Amino acid sequence: MRKRVIFLVVIVFCLAIILSGTCYAMQLLSKDEALKKVFGPDAKIVIENKELTEPKLAEAIKRLDGNLVYSLKGSKSEHVEAKTSIDFYFTLKDGNKTGVAIFDEEPGKWGPVVFIIAMDLEGTVTRVEVLSYQEKRGQPIARHSFMSQYEGKTSKSPLQVDKDITGISGATISSRCATFAVKKAIVLYDELYLNK
Repeated sequence: MRKRVIFLVVIVFCLAIILSGTCYAMQLLSKDEALKKVFGPDAKIVIENKELTEPKLAEAIKRLDGNLVYSLKGSKSEHVEAKTSIDFYFTLKDGNKTGVAIFDEEPGKWGPVVFIIAMDLEGTVTRVEVLSYQEKRGQPIARHSFMSQYEGKTSKSPLQVDKDITGISGATISSRCATFAVKKAIVLYDELYLNK
């Protein structure tokens, strides 16, 4: 009997170790659900696709510290391709644009994280949500208490963890990944719509 109990304890311990190293893939919102969450359930949406070409491409890369995709040593995420074709989701009221959102995928610590960043037409962030992630400790970035820090941020904001954004202890890469995604959305909208 004692051998059986010891055997079961060893099995449970081994399973706990194996499962503690597992990434948790979470799908929190579909694109449609995310658009409804940031613009409201009755919002009329139109999509405009813009190509990021020179010289705006070079300027966007410069403003994003040399890259269109977040990259940090220590990330074990699969590669995320930099995109120069961007879909802008505009909400309309009485035929006039009232807000814009961008979906962005960035590599987190363990896998890609997908965000929606909503802004007003002046490029001020109004809401940020996580659609999906594959993180072990990065789940807290999906909480409103973390994401609400980005509301009101503009192209003039530093957008740096430990400067104007409070990171999450134990989820530094996830915190920085989210901050990069917000900064990137602001920069892309600014370059392609505001800086004519």
